[in-house]
Amino acid sequence: MWNWVTLAIAVVAAIVAVELLRRVLKSRLIGERWALAGPVVRRCTWPGFASAVLAAASAVYNPDMSGPQANALVQRLFTLLLIGCVTWLVIQAAYAVTDVVLDRLTQVEGARNRRARRIRTQITLVRRVSAAVVVLVALGAMLFTFPQVRALGAGLLASAGIAGVIAGIAAQSTLGNLLAGLQLAFSDALRLDDVVVVRDEWGRVEELTLTYVALRLWDERRLILPVSYFTANPFENWTRHESRILGSVFLRVDWAVPVEEIRAELYRALRDNPLWDQKDWTLQVTDVTPQGLIELRALMSAADSASAWDLRCDIREHLVGFIREKYPESLPRLRIDQV
Repeated sequence: MWNWVTLAIAVVAAIVAVELLRRVLKSRLIGERWALAGPVVRRCTWPGFASAVLAAASAVYNPDMSGPQANALVQRLFTLLLIGCVTWLVIQAAYAVTDVVLDRLTQVEGARNRRARRIRTQITLVRRVSAAVVVLVALGAMLFTFPQVRALGAGLLASAGIAGVIAGIAAQSTLGNLLAGLQLAFSDALRLDDVVVVRDEWGRVEELTLTYVALRLWDERRLILPVSYFTANPFENWTRHESRILGSVFLRVDWAVPVEEIRAELYRALRDNPLWDQKDWTLQVTDVTPQGLIELRALMSAADSASAWDLRCDIREHLVGFIREKYPESLPRLRIDQV
């Protein structure tokens, strides 16, 4: 009877200790001084409770409580559960530490945004690889708690080469995606929030994992592609060197259009538009179409792709309205000569 009472007291004491630690970390005073407190509380509360309860129960467990026959089974069950909970706690603690860094990198804007997105991509992939390695080590530790597995250890090591070849052939696609994901992250070819054009689809990299890349397209659809696609096929990356990009607007109008007046109006419209970054702009006659029209190209810069898209739409609408109201004779028209 006293053994069970001791076990209950140990479990309650472990729960109280973890709860007190959680409250201290959650308090406003500590939270303001230590940025890690919030992520630790959010991620490590439940694995902390589970690990503390199992550790306390395993420490005070008495073989007399279950009898000699069930003792080995209970001890092994405690060990397996404790390994699983500690693995869970370690992974969540590592994620909590990296969450602090990722949150700060998300807030970086301007010229340092590209480097911040590169570091975010690398941290995200590295912590996923680390979590997978920790899980594999934990599974190995669980298996080696069984005497039969330990007895087969020498044989398994002897056949590791053959098994490795077989596993490599069977998991060729998975391993290829894994290596491709690491290659993308550390070669700086693709980062989170990069603006890319893939298969004639314009979108932003929303998620980059070791197996797939999720693109959020302009119309809120999601395009999911394997990571290996980006190492084996060409794609456009509009923000590889910097988030700032140039946008273009094309107008096809009659030869009678006053180009200088359109150029001056473009500058006035850009100057009053908050989406323009006040840097680059120009208007040029770039082509003469087979239909007898001239092509005007207006270039303008913006801080990022989303601003550039909206700026292009605003300027296109403004210039179309300006030409229609001020120079209706310059609207596109088709001339036919009769002989």
